[in-house]
Amino acid sequence: MSVRVLHVVTYMGRGGLETMLMNYYRQIDRNKVQFDFLVHRDFEADYDQEIRELGGKIYHISRLVPWSRLYREELRRFFRGHSEYKIVHVHQDCLSSVALQCAKECGVPIRIAHCHSSSAVKNLKYPIKLHYMKQIPRYATHLFACGKQAGDWMFSGCNYKIVRNAIDTEKYLYSPVVAEQVRNELGLNDSIVIGHVGNFTPAKNHSFLLEIFQEILKKESKAQLLLVGGGDGLPSIREKVNNLGIQDHVIFTGVRSDVSRLMQAMNVFVFPSLYEGLPVTMIEAQASGMHCVISDHVSEECIVTNGLVSRKRLDDSPVQWSESVLQLCYRSRKNHIDEIKKAGYDIPIAAKKIEKFYLQNAEE
Repeated sequence: MSVRVLHVVTYMGRGGLETMLMNYYRQIDRNKVQFDFLVHRDFEADYDQEIRELGGKIYHISRLVPWSRLYREELRRFFRGHSEYKIVHVHQDCLSSVALQCAKECGVPIRIAHCHSSSAVKNLKYPIKLHYMKQIPRYATHLFACGKQAGDWMFSGCNYKIVRNAIDTEKYLYSPVVAEQVRNELGLNDSIVIGHVGNFTPAKNHSFLLEIFQEILKKESKAQLLLVGGGDGLPSIREKVNNLGIQDHVIFTGVRSDVSRLMQAMNVFVFPSLYEGLPVTMIEAQASGMHCVISDHVSEECIVTNGLVSRKRLDDSPVQWSESVLQLCYRSRKNHIDEIKKAGYDIPIAAKKIEKFYLQNAEE
């Protein structure tokens, strides 16, 4: 009989943490360990069908309101009614303490908090998030983080385990044939293609990326910007594209399941994030052999290859960024898979480690 692990998430769309979870889910021995998901939205998300095909269950619960007694009682009812879950793995960053506390009160023995970010949006909710974040170690039995910067931020002073945002490295190997196919499909032809993969959220800093690209266009009139992802911030970025008058040079692909193919068509990956945990897309970009320009607010831990990644200060101007990007546009691509595997980001190996962790703790 397999061990069933309950993952608590917002919903299973094609975001970074969700993609990471699916990478692990596909690779574990599902005769030994099965994943189920407690989600906080009532719609059908991108990965839901695949989860069911892999044998997973999806449970729906109300939106997370950390101070709501009704929400907490709904969580308690769930845990009391599903005593089969001995392991609860929570992916709600600062607010993970809410589900962890309810799980503890209902007798769930193994309670994991998993940090996927190294900061949070500093808006009116920020003090509330910090309040709940500080409670996480009180209710979790195990602390996981995607990297050291993220773990030090969320679990300051506590011991935590780093769980790599591993990928299927072979899938991303650069292929000139695939690159040409994708370029033809998207009408890119012989353009210089600046790429970015990420949901349209404030942290990804798309607005600054557009300013960088506007400067690139002044020197490379045939350049194209390929933006992969969706999210609430998409309409405002579309509006800025129109206001800058660069709409003929920007392609919005929406949420895609073939990121590994789309990366083949890019020349340079630009990632000016305000903050990150350890972005899966940076590991994917390096696996594809692509040169990358990232902000100094993205953890240096994501640089796992030699010579592929350049860091720029967010204080630098769009002109300075554009110059760095243009220097890399015509560089050839090489195979860096061995470096990525050596750094621990190859999913078959990483999945065996997490599988072993679940099985050992389920037996205790």
